[in-house]
Amino acid sequence: MEQELLRLKQEAEAALVQVTDADQLEAFRVKYLGRKGGLLTGILRQLGKVAAEDRPRLGQLANDVKQGIEARFDEKKELLTVTLASAGAGATDYSLPGRYLPFGKLHPVTQVMEEICSIFEGLGFAVAEGPDVETDYYNFEALNIPKHHPARDMHDTFYVTDSILLRTHTSPMQARIMEQQEPPLRYIAPGKVYRCDSDITHTPMFHQVEGFLVDRQVSFADLKGVLTSFTHKMFERELALRFRPSFFPFTEPSAEVDIACVICGGSGCRVCKRTGWLEILGSGLIDPEVLKMVGYDPDVYSGFAFGLGVERIAMLKYGIDDIRLYYENDLRFLSQF
Repeated sequence: MEQELLRLKQEAEAALVQVTDADQLEAFRVKYLGRKGGLLTGILRQLGKVAAEDRPRLGQLANDVKQGIEARFDEKKELLTVTLASAGAGATDYSLPGRYLPFGKLHPVTQVMEEICSIFEGLGFAVAEGPDVETDYYNFEALNIPKHHPARDMHDTFYVTDSILLRTHTSPMQARIMEQQEPPLRYIAPGKVYRCDSDITHTPMFHQVEGFLVDRQVSFADLKGVLTSFTHKMFERELALRFRPSFFPFTEPSAEVDIACVICGGSGCRVCKRTGWLEILGSGLIDPEVLKMVGYDPDVYSGFAFGLGVERIAMLKYGIDDIRLYYENDLRFLSQF
């Protein structure tokens, strides 16, 4: 990885020298710095697979390379701006009034999704993305939900064929990753999910972040520690948490996680229905049957998993009471974020 980072830095600096206009500069940004498919992003996402003793050193090197490329990019952008302005100075009428072009902003759901991923990356989790169109096997059976299992009633599924569907959660990535890699594993899987549901708190398409960790001697205490740390960072204060016994087919034991109401601080209000608590996610220890499905020995390995809805977290963080506001594209609403 060290050689890849150094090679990428040299390649990027050489490519910047050849940039002569704004279109080429944008193409450079997408290729090297793009969040989705950028070369640097691809390397950074491999940090979670690096040995623990090498991670701090390579992480620092990756950060230095990223900052270096971004600095060269900004210098080139400024230089092009000055050069192009000088070239067209003769045709510019400086007596004309200026025109205000409003800056675009990230959607609130996108902002919260990026913040969630950033917090878990800081806790050592790597990010994995998978297909929106999933097979019945990975969406259900590999997660201990065989055909005719009553737990399937929990998901109102969009089926394409009898065996192909729009995923109802991002948990299929848990099975996909465990099939391909050996423990220890520490991943989150953000993305869109789909269910036949629509009201003020549900939409047919929404965003979810699945997370899981597999290693030797993983306990419920590890799960509580990770989720407590995440919640305090997400809401920027030390909120009280409680874990309520629940049921999920792919975890045992399972628990719903509640936080002290962010509106009333736990004293009771309309938002929390006078209980003082708000549900934010589901979690539990990975069921041994799921570990067996991917070839892991449950007597050797254990793990935990959790899943949270991004819109739900955003509603609590920003005090939004109707999830449909996210998708109506009203600039009066979106511009507040």
